[in-house]
Amino acid sequence: MLWGECSMLKTLERYEKCSYGSTVEDDRPSKELESSYREYLKLKARYESLQRTQRNLLGEDLGPLSVKELDQLERQLESSLKLIRSTRTQCMLDQLAELQSKEHALLDANKALREELDRILVKESQLRQSWDANNEQNAAYGQQHAQSQGLYQALECHPNLQIGYNTETTDQMAVATSSHAQVPGFLPGWML
Repeated sequence: MLWGECSMLKTLERYEKCSYGSTVEDDRPSKELESSYREYLKLKARYESLQRTQRNLLGEDLGPLSVKELDQLERQLESSLKLIRSTRTQCMLDQLAELQSKEHALLDANKALREELDRILVKESQLRQSWDANNEQNAAYGQQHAQSQGLYQALECHPNLQIGYNTETTDQMAVATSSHAQVPGFLPGWML
């Protein structure tokens, strides 16, 4: 091969690339555009079909449907209704199980609180009994103390028991004692 032939082949290849390569590249976007348009038409038809089915399921536009299509629609509605009922039943069963577990937890808490209340009431009863016993002891001591104080107060108020000797008081008491001595059941104050 000669130098001229080699460069001539390269020149022709470049020419073909420039001339025919651009049409191939220009052809690619138009094919993608056509493909996208076809997909758009398919999606549009699917959307319209779904809208028609939705209207049919809602009970609208049933006139143009055949008996076979109506039977199919009825089966579809029944299966959808079964699915809805089973889903709702499962949801209610889940809620029931959750409520039962809450009930069990509340019963346990109530039992624990009742036991705590019983313990508190027992302690309170024990404290009340010890308090009452202490009050009885204090009351008995208080009565003894009051009686002994009353005795001392009575003695303090009696004029004959004062230190020293007062003749006037002794004479008055003798007169009072002799006048009351005649009354049956009368005891002089010093005997009480």
